[in-house]
Amino acid sequence: MTTAPEKTDLVTLTIDGVQVSVPKDTLVIRAAEQVGVQIPRFCDHPLLEPVGACRQCLVDVPDAGNGRGFPKPQASCTLPVAEGMVVNTQATSEVADKAQQGVMEFLLINHPLDCPVCDKGGECPLQNQAMSNGRGESRFQATGGVKRTYPKPINISAQVLLDRERCVLCARCTRFSDQIAGDPFIALVERGALQQVGIYEKEPFESYFSGNTIQICPVGALTSAEYRFRSRPFDLVSAQAVAEHDSCGSAIRVDHRRGKVMRRLAGNDPEVNEEWITDKDRFGFRYAQSGDRLSHPMVREDGELRPASWPEAFAVAARGLAAAGAAGVLTGGRLTAEDAYAYSKFARVSLGTNDIDFRARPHSAEEADFLASEVVLRSPVTYDDLEHATTVVLAGLEPEDEAGAIFLRLRKASMGRPGTRVVSVAPYASRGLQKMGGQLVQTAPGAEPAALASLVEHADYGIDTGAIVLVGERLAAVPGALTAAADLARRTGARLAWVPRRAGDRGALETGCLPTLLPGGRPVADAAARVDAAATWGVDSLPESPGRDGDAIVAALAAGELGGVVVAGVDPDDTADPAATRAGLEAARFVVALDLRESEVTRLADVVLPVAPVTDKAGMFVTWEGRPRPFEVVLHNPASLPDLRALAGIAEELAALGHGATLGFRTVAEARAEMEEMGPWDGERVAAPAVDPVTDEGAAHDGGLRLASWKQMLDNGRLQDGDAALRATARTAVVRVSEAVASEVGATATLTGDRGSVTLPVEVADIAEDTCWVPANSFGRGVLADLASPGSRVTITPATNAAGGAQ
Repeated sequence: MTTAPEKTDLVTLTIDGVQVSVPKDTLVIRAAEQVGVQIPRFCDHPLLEPVGACRQCLVDVPDAGNGRGFPKPQASCTLPVAEGMVVNTQATSEVADKAQQGVMEFLLINHPLDCPVCDKGGECPLQNQAMSNGRGESRFQATGGVKRTYPKPINISAQVLLDRERCVLCARCTRFSDQIAGDPFIALVERGALQQVGIYEKEPFESYFSGNTIQICPVGALTSAEYRFRSRPFDLVSAQAVAEHDSCGSAIRVDHRRGKVMRRLAGNDPEVNEEWITDKDRFGFRYAQSGDRLSHPMVREDGELRPASWPEAFAVAARGLAAAGAAGVLTGGRLTAEDAYAYSKFARVSLGTNDIDFRARPHSAEEADFLASEVVLRSPVTYDDLEHATTVVLAGLEPEDEAGAIFLRLRKASMGRPGTRVVSVAPYASRGLQKMGGQLVQTAPGAEPAALASLVEHADYGIDTGAIVLVGERLAAVPGALTAAADLARRTGARLAWVPRRAGDRGALETGCLPTLLPGGRPVADAAARVDAAATWGVDSLPESPGRDGDAIVAALAAGELGGVVVAGVDPDDTADPAATRAGLEAARFVVALDLRESEVTRLADVVLPVAPVTDKAGMFVTWEGRPRPFEVVLHNPASLPDLRALAGIAEELAALGHGATLGFRTVAEARAEMEEMGPWDGERVAAPAVDPVTDEGAAHDGGLRLASWKQMLDNGRLQDGDAALRATARTAVVRVSEAVASEVGATATLTGDRGSVTLPVEVADIAEDTCWVPANSFGRGVLADLASPGSRVTITPATNAAGGAQ
């Protein structure tokens, strides 16, 4: 439990004749900002430790607070304030102004004046400050009259390129990599005039956060491979937005030109992502520009899909769903909250069913009860809480891969004084856990309930009222694990939070895309909750029985119990049983697919409706915290519509056929207004029943290994399509095993499960001898389709070459 901060000690000083009081230990450069004076700087960054490398921020200090001043100008980015201090900046002091101009002269001796071709031109701090704080002419010349040059560009990684002659040695990039991301793969090498940014030739800059070094570089030394020479800042129109790749809700800035997104930058939001975003959030936007993007509705005629108008597609979809009889809805996790609300209402008032599920992944009945009792309508943990927690337990969650902003906050907290302890219940200590200095509770797949229960008895882990338990969605695949996590929180007083992978999952939960919940956390089984929702929606009644979950919907389609299905951006390979999902979709009598791009589902569908990506519509994501993150439309593209508008069109056609009611809204604003009118349920909450953990010793698979897996941040996901440099920075797919197993199978091994076999390089890890780990979606069609379900047993053998011998 965090305590209220103590009253801050204030220090009073004078800057350019203006008296100001600031907290003790504030740096002079920050104090100057509070009186409206911007001191030029390159190396200084408010989220990085001061280093005083560039010397551009020199100020005159005639009185240091002790009646005596400094004889020479001082770097304001490393000088803390003192009581009675007097500071004169370039605005009032010729000494400070002359010093800053002199530093700028030195920086420009070898810095190339190639602003017209430099990617930073037009938004370059060096360019701006050379004009405002530099001399019109230089008194120095480079050796031989020729400025220093280097071969260029140098690939720091596939995505980050370095022009060394532009570097002013501010060390922002190296400090970010070391202090923030924990990836010290780049460093300043050599000395004196030869000093430059360099990398170890055998290790590229392997980081999920490398793009931040490009953004904070104050010159054009670091550039993006995909954006390099593509545009100029003054050609771009900027819009604020929210990243769509995970549940963190990171603020981003979208820069576009002539209807096309050119780049994305990190936004500044101290409460969420501060000024950092992942490379996936930064570079993963070209999927919306892919050549297979759907540009018009299609309907199936004589076995083939043909183009259709929107009204015709709505009418055909309505007739098909009406004729198919009972239908279900699979929404996936990419939806905005408004779109998810539309699907939830569409299922109930248009199709008359509670057969709706957003969980296009392995899940369980236990999870639905857990979400209803422990997650929906709750916001017990924030990013700020992570930084002040005594201990953070990670269960079924790998933040560096699955929630980048959480990882950066946890690393910041763990590196502080006193540092937050991070405890991970996992099969091995991941690279992310090591960078957080965390502790591992080594746990075989399936043994998470027992491991979580054991934390209650171990006082050395520090699980108390100041602790936080972060539960990932993967824990739902282990019977009893979510119950154990909730029990751990109750018995210790720790706070519990659920962290899904996808941006739309929390919003889908809150808006009722679950077979047991209506919007606002209203239980389907509660008659009063149904009456309340029906009254808001203007219908007489709603279906009473809890619906089928995603797996049951698929099974019912295959069995003929459901005739139709509406599918929104679901990839069969992500589901618990990809083969069963394909079989269910193929058996369905009528399929309506709402998607952005051509996919396996759209090729099976009877009606295909192109829907808008996040740039082409307004909406709101709800973060893992429960924080609403609204955003406005960036691009106006008539080729696609928001999901809710397409559903409204189908609902109107169904109502004309005598099936259900209309949605009552067509725009995002109208849907959001109705969501606010409905509000949260103020009745009794659903209580989650205890579920006993199931122990599977795998006796039938004697000699096999338990399979552990999760998705790496950069993998084969379709939302990363279109940026070859981003894809090239993905971590190699390997199988991690113990040293003993590695010695038996060699450098390359073949894993065989009940769904297929894969061959991967072997990497030794501190992992139990009966456990192996592979990335979930970094090879083929992924673990679930090509190998086995995580937690099951697989066999491992040495890989053989074409001649039949071991490699």
